[in-house]
Amino acid sequence: MSNTLLTLGGITRRCMMVLENNLVAAKFVTREYQDQFARSGAKIGAPLRVRLPNRYVVTKAVGLVEQDSVEEYATLTVDKQHHVGLTFTQQDYTLSIDDFSERYIQPAMAELANDIDQTVLAEYWNFYNSVGTPGTTPASAGGVPVSAALALFTYGSAMAKGDYEAMARDGQRSMIIEPTANVMLTSALSGLFHATTEVEEQYRTGTMGLAIGAKFSMDQNVATHVVGPLGGTPLVDGVPTEAASSFLSKGWTALAASRLVRGDVFTIANVYAVNPRTRLSTGQLRQFVVTANFSSGAGGGGTISIDPPLISSGAKQTISALPADSAAITVLGAAGLSTPQNLLLHKDAITLACVDLEDPSPYGVKASRVSSKKLGISMLMAQQYDINDTNIRTRVDVLFGVKTLRPSLGVRIFG
Repeated sequence: MSNTLLTLGGITRRCMMVLENNLVAAKFVTREYQDQFARSGAKIGAPLRVRLPNRYVVTKAVGLVEQDSVEEYATLTVDKQHHVGLTFTQQDYTLSIDDFSERYIQPAMAELANDIDQTVLAEYWNFYNSVGTPGTTPASAGGVPVSAALALFTYGSAMAKGDYEAMARDGQRSMIIEPTANVMLTSALSGLFHATTEVEEQYRTGTMGLAIGAKFSMDQNVATHVVGPLGGTPLVDGVPTEAASSFLSKGWTALAASRLVRGDVFTIANVYAVNPRTRLSTGQLRQFVVTANFSSGAGGGGTISIDPPLISSGAKQTISALPADSAAITVLGAAGLSTPQNLLLHKDAITLACVDLEDPSPYGVKASRVSSKKLGISMLMAQQYDINDTNIRTRVDVLFGVKTLRPSLGVRIFG
């Protein structure tokens, strides 16, 4: 292949193709390419408004009961400009595109893909629903794969938890699991399926593929959560305010820093989750996630910030009833316990929005920008010749933002 084909545009397009092949978690969330910035280019910190779905209640009375339709938006900030910096020699441009890709593009894009996946999976702490036992590996007992039935139980429980939260079974559910969990699950279930093609795919790729209504994918970037120090016998202090996103607590170890950390999950005695469609209790205690580190005061009390909010009635109801004064708080997991956060995700749980970076060509830089609406990614490659050493300085940038828009559509799988 002639080196005349090794153009900046051709390299950028190959970078986009390789990046797509290396992404894992980012493929299973909603990806939006925001082309409203395409004319002038976007800069870091640009806000995007993302519309949230409306919710209503059904009225059983004969007479019309009108409900206001109030459009709600969440602000997603494009605050992540991640790049890979490279240096090429003039001789490097004599390579064919395939050789150039193998030596430079593939390793560089693998790093960028891992970085984007890490950013997506770091959103785990927004999800309050969870299953499994902290400190264990799903489908494993003492490092040995368990039976197929037990192996499926944890992941099936996650699917059921999603059903309770009205997560659609529309083919958009995915399981993102870390390498050890993937090995244990694949080994435990290797002889369960009758479909020869499924068994062959598991053997060939070493991953589960499609099972129990979700697409399983292994990702080494699955985040790990460490439970806070805890301490004391925590209780609710007084009856919280309706629709509050925080409440007073008591009974903690006095004057202790970060008793709870962001991402810790807990339940409150006699406070049950409700189905968002029927508003009926699911019979399971509502799980809450801590949204900011909590430190106890002199008397062992303080305010805990949580999600979901404490809403006991109406279209956005989340709980069966407000917590009673002195209701017990039970944290999931022991103090300091570290556990991988495998995830069941519906595509609509997280949004990754990418925008076009400003074209630097007017400033004496050679640049090429490639956007993929299918992938939801816009990539900018810029190059500049260094007269000191005759090398070509190159960087590949992606400007994006990630936000959990519907935390009820994700389930953390401890293990």
